Amino acid sequence: MTERPEAPMRDTDAGREPAGPGWYVLNLRDSAYTECEGYGRYAPPEPEDAEFAQFGVGVHVLMPGEPNGLYHGEENQEAFFVLSGECLLIVEGEERHLRQWDFFHCPAWTRHIFVGAGEGPCAIFMVGAREKSGLVYPVDPVAARHRASAAEETAIPREAYGERTFRPAPYRPGSLA
Repeated sequence: MTERPEAPMRDTDAGREPAGPGWYVLNLRDSAYTECEGYGRYAPPEPEDAEFAQFGVGVHVLMPGEPNGLYHGEENQEAFFVLSGECLLIVEGEERHLRQWDFFHCPAWTRHIFVGAGEGPCAIFMVGAREKSGLVYPVDPVAARHRASAAEETAIPREAYGERTFRPAPYRPGSLA
C-alpha cells in the first residue's frame, strides 16, 4: 500500500484552501468562501484543481431570506445537515422549517431549495454525487414567494439564473456549536 501525501495549504484573501491533491484537515471557519449576490456564501473544502472524484461537498451559509439557489430537482441523491441557525426547506412545493441538527435526505428528482430563516446566519453542510446528472428548474409558486424559482421551467442553469458572478468572499462564521 502506498502512502498518501498531505495536501499543501494556502492562505488567500478569502480564507484558507487546499492547494493540491492529498489528504488534509481544514477548519471550515477558516475556509475560503465564495459568494454570489443574493445566494449566500459557499465553502467548497476541496481544491479546484483536484476536486473530489466521487462526491461534492461544501458548507452554504445563508442570511435570513436568502435562498441558496433556485428550486430544482436532479438525477442524483443529495444529503443536507443544518450545522447552525435556521432555514426554510422548500421541498416538493411545501415549506418545512429546519433548525440545528436537522438532516434532509433528498432522493433523486426531489425538487428542493433552502432559504435562510431566523435571526442570523444558517450554515448547511451539503453533499451530493459528483457524476454528471440530469437537472430541472421547475416553476414553483412557493419557491417564487422566496425569490427561489426559475421564471420558466428549464434544464439549463444559465437560462434559470442568467449571468451570475461568483467572487471570493472573506467570511468568518461564528461558533457552530
